[in-house]
Amino acid sequence: ARRKALASLALLGPVWGPGPPGRRRCLGPGSPRGRGQGSGAAEPGGEEEQFVFPEYVPEPGPAPAGEPPAAPSGPERRPREKRQHRVTGRPDPSVPPSGVSCSGCGAELHCRDPGALGSSEAHRALQGVVCQRCWLLVHHQQALHMQVSREQYRNLVSAALRSPPRHGRRPLVLYMVDMLDLPDSVLQDLPQLVDAGSNILVVGNKVDLLPGDSPDYLNRFRKQLLRSCARVGILPAVQGTGGQVGRTASQNLVDVHLISAKTGYGVEELISKLQHSWKCNGDVYLVGATNSGKSTLFNTLLQSDYCKSKAPEVINRATISPWPGTTLNLLKFPIINPTSDRLFRRQERLKADAEKTEEQLSDDEQKYLKCLKKQGYLIGRVGRTFQQQKSKAVIDFDPDELSFNMEEEPVFSSNKPKERVEFTYNELKDARWFFDTPGIVKENCVLNLLTEKEVKLVLPTHAIVPRTFVLKPGMVLFLGALGRIDYVQGAKSSWFSVVASNLLPVHVTTLEKADSIYQKHAGKTLLKVPMGGEERMKEFPPLIPQEITLEGIGTLEAVADIKLSSAGWVAVTAHLEDKLQLRAYTPEGTTLMIRKPPLLPHIVGIKGNRIRRSASYRTKKPPPLVENLKANGTNKKKCI
Repeated sequence: ARRKALASLALLGPVWGPGPPGRRRCLGPGSPRGRGQGSGAAEPGGEEEQFVFPEYVPEPGPAPAGEPPAAPSGPERRPREKRQHRVTGRPDPSVPPSGVSCSGCGAELHCRDPGALGSSEAHRALQGVVCQRCWLLVHHQQALHMQVSREQYRNLVSAALRSPPRHGRRPLVLYMVDMLDLPDSVLQDLPQLVDAGSNILVVGNKVDLLPGDSPDYLNRFRKQLLRSCARVGILPAVQGTGGQVGRTASQNLVDVHLISAKTGYGVEELISKLQHSWKCNGDVYLVGATNSGKSTLFNTLLQSDYCKSKAPEVINRATISPWPGTTLNLLKFPIINPTSDRLFRRQERLKADAEKTEEQLSDDEQKYLKCLKKQGYLIGRVGRTFQQQKSKAVIDFDPDELSFNMEEEPVFSSNKPKERVEFTYNELKDARWFFDTPGIVKENCVLNLLTEKEVKLVLPTHAIVPRTFVLKPGMVLFLGALGRIDYVQGAKSSWFSVVASNLLPVHVTTLEKADSIYQKHAGKTLLKVPMGGEERMKEFPPLIPQEITLEGIGTLEAVADIKLSSAGWVAVTAHLEDKLQLRAYTPEGTTLMIRKPPLLPHIVGIKGNRIRRSASYRTKKPPPLVENLKANGTNKKKCI
């Protein structure tokens, strides 16, 4: 019918009709532009005439009384407001707690209070069910503000780590540290939480987000991590005379690994280390501060050779969210017993995977690898050697359900629900477990002051691209509205390299305009975080200054990092023996520290050409590295 109408209109000529307010739509054929009616001539009002179908054009609504009709203009597209999802269900205080934990965060499921931890609508069929808080976090990116004190977290973690040893062996503490937040992510009170004599394996996470500024930058990361652990009393064992191992502290640091729980870098090596220490340790507890990536590592190990082959089908994945304190109780999965045969089969698989090239991977693996390359600098491939054998599907044939006569419509029964797989008693009676514990809340952290939308902007989730600026004395650098650095005094220009989330804006101005810019644009688009305008800034704490004095060591190496709490840091590079007088600002109640030596001392070299008539340089992103994968017929060298 539409084609016939078009053909008839083409024969009869153009048909004019009123368009929607501010715009005229053309749904029919048009003729070449020219003078005269029917050739697209301009109307007296200056608008270009267009062909339209009258039946497809809505009638203009009546103008409000007392107001002149609006002049034609472009259609205003209003952004669709995201609907705020509320907690559903009716609370029933008479119903006792279920005794079943949420499979996403570990909180006990109940329906007494919809605003409390572990709230669920009902208690029936709760195995594998998540609480409403986890549901909102995963499906609507909405965080319920639960008040859980730091002492509650500490008591829960301490009770788990000090539980009586099982299998006659002390537990192994897998301590995860966020390398982006070093040394603040190394908790000062960790030795008080861990039982005396416990073995600690330190894992530095999120190394995939940091660019490599030199060939041995990962070695530098390990040394920095060891120094940070030594400051809180976690020291490695000392080899004494006669081959005896002595303890230098109440805890024993057995090793340090650098990984990326998200991209899988270093995870296979970590699994091999854990399996070879099977005879020395009992259960394994994953401990660390909030937002260090513990739940991401839990999910990665759940799909690896470290857990029992049936575990991925029985145990649900942990809830992952940028909001601090997602995990509220213990989550666990059983560890597979690394027998000699299993270790041999695993090594054979790793050797076979290392001989593959990217072109030999399946289409899904190549697509997934391409996605990871956009998100991080270091990528790994985590595979599975031991998988649960799937039984052959049995087809139920019921001739009565399939039979029907000519007068009846065929009716097909709905799919039967899948039976939930469970562990047997014999599979778990002597099992050792891997526990994910709640994160310890960091004190004096800027993330505690932000909303859920602001946290997403501040926490980096993709590879950080460093942004370098050359500043003269009297210039100011803003990192959103969360940090500010004034270059007060110095003999020459210096370089300031920002290492923070790519979504967090950087603004450079002069010292005379800095205060007025902050007053005018804090909470708005220019500085972006915090967001919410004047009302948001009324409740946000003011920026507090701190005087800093640095002396340059050369134009190729940064002298120090100015760490603006958990929002990121700025590496300062100055001329040799040039004394700088700086003033740094962070929100009141947060920590500002000077990190020496800097984590990435040669980061000033990761920049492009300087932008003309600007203080900034073009950004430069180093290429990613994939471990255990051949490239161009030769093994790719792994960074150490």
